[in-house]
This record gives sequence, structure tokens and C-alpha cells, in this order.
Amino acid sequence: MDTSTYVFDLLKIILPAIIVGGAIIWLVQQHLEKEQQRRLIELRLENSKTTLPLRLQAYERITLLLERITPNNLLVRLSSAGQTAADYHRLLQQEIRAEYEHNLSQQLYMSPETWEYVKQAKENILTMVNRAYHALPTPQQARGTELAKRVLETMMVEETDPTAQALLAVKREAASLF
Repeated sequence: MDTSTYVFDLLKIILPAIIVGGAIIWLVQQHLEKEQQRRLIELRLENSKTTLPLRLQAYERITLLLERITPNNLLVRLSSAGQTAADYHRLLQQEIRAEYEHNLSQQLYMSPETWEYVKQAKENILTMVNRAYHALPTPQQARGTELAKRVLETMMVEETDPTAQALLAVKREAASLF
């Protein structure tokens, strides 16, 4: 037997073994990748079972925050009777900030863009209240009812709800979960 037939016989054995071995390795890799993808999907599903209720609760709380600090609701909830405009102004600012600070942790569950709308709504309301206070003829001597009236007039003149965009962003993001 010469060496060329020996090499040829050896190749007839080794070449199919290499092809079969390569095919087995490729199949095992494919199986492991699919298994890893399946585990990832299961993990995400399990996480969503935990985080979805938390996210929905966060959207509910932020919606409540925005509704509570909307000037119409805020002025009804906090009576201006018997207060000076300065005291009422201070009370309104404290209430808006307290409501916001109480819900700061909810930003973990929403996009930065939506949270920015919420922050902007709070700032717009504070600005509206401050402008209304400083627009009073004599802010230090005015009554709280005059400040409340001025805030409502400002809302009517500007024809905008300072929380409308934020509420829309929160609703849109919450709807995207489904």
C-alpha cells in the first residue's frame, strides 16, 4: 500500500468525522443560544409581573399629583378665607412643593422625558402663583381671596392648563405599556 492511498483512506475517515463534529458543535451552540434567549424572556416576563403594577401605581400617583396641584383644584382645596395674600401665597407654594416632593420617587418608573413634563408643570404653576401674587396692587395688604381670584384670572387669560401637557405625557406613556 502506498502512502497516497493511505492518506486517501485516512481522509475518508477524518473528513466525515470533522464534518459531523462541526455540525454537532454548531447544533449545540444554536441550542445554547436559544436556551439563553428563552431564559432571558422568562426573566423579563417575571420582572414585568413585578414592575408593571409598580409602574402603573407610579403613573396613578403622578396623575393624582398633577390633579392636586392644578390651580383650580388647589385653590378649592386650600381655603383662602381669613388669610392675607402673603400667607396664602406661602401656603400655596408649600403645598405644591410638598405634593411634588412626596412623589419624587415615582420618577424611577417613568421616562426622563415624562418626568421632565411633570417638573415643568410644577414650575409653571409656581410661576403662575408668583406672578399673580406680585401682580396684586399691594401684595402685603391684599387678602388671600384676591390672590386666588388673580390666579384664576391668569389661567383664563392664558387659556392653558399648566398640567395638561404633563398629564398627556403620563397617559401616553402608561398606555404604551399595553
